[in-house]
Amino acid sequence: MPPASVDSLPLRSRTPLEWGHTALADPVALLNDHAFLEMKAAQNAMDLMTRWPNTWLPGWVEALTSVARDEAAHLAQVTRVLIKRGGRLVRSHKAAYPRDLRARVRNGGSEELLDRLCVSALIEARSCERFAVLAAAAFEKEPDLAKFYHALFASEMGHYKIFLKLANKIAAPDVVASNWSQWLDTEAEILAAQKPGSLIHSGL
Repeated sequence: MPPASVDSLPLRSRTPLEWGHTALADPVALLNDHAFLEMKAAQNAMDLMTRWPNTWLPGWVEALTSVARDEAAHLAQVTRVLIKRGGRLVRSHKAAYPRDLRARVRNGGSEELLDRLCVSALIEARSCERFAVLAAAAFEKEPDLAKFYHALFASEMGHYKIFLKLANKIAAPDVVASNWSQWLDTEAEILAAQKPGSLIHSGL
């Protein structure tokens, strides 16, 4: 079963165990997608590091470099598991879920930054939930993968909270809460429209 702490994630929808079994049908494809997910997460954190609004914000660079460092370490871990299973990183990678989320981000100023922080938090939260489901689905037949994804779940649990904490540094709490609620609804709709497959954010 997924760790009990997965229940604390504020997502509007939950991923059933059956999704995990489907995704694990092609573990090399799953791991390749996961590696790119970690790479893009590290790149996103580094990009956000230079986008503090108007004036310097204490703790901004420290928080985002910490996330970037974690994600880069996870990329190395996933790549090792991928190579051990006979896979290699492909040269190009496309994923509809983050693309569809980022297409809803408003352009310009503090609104864009707030949306980007909320989207970053959402991707982290959904990835965390998916890792928990994969750990549970792999428990009997793929114990090594189960252990791997359980460890990543534990490591990534706090990342979405970091992005929300940063959001509250740039906007009033009621503005952040309203925007976050809207994004939670949007994320559930976008995820429901994804195609099934062996991607971290595949549909059901």
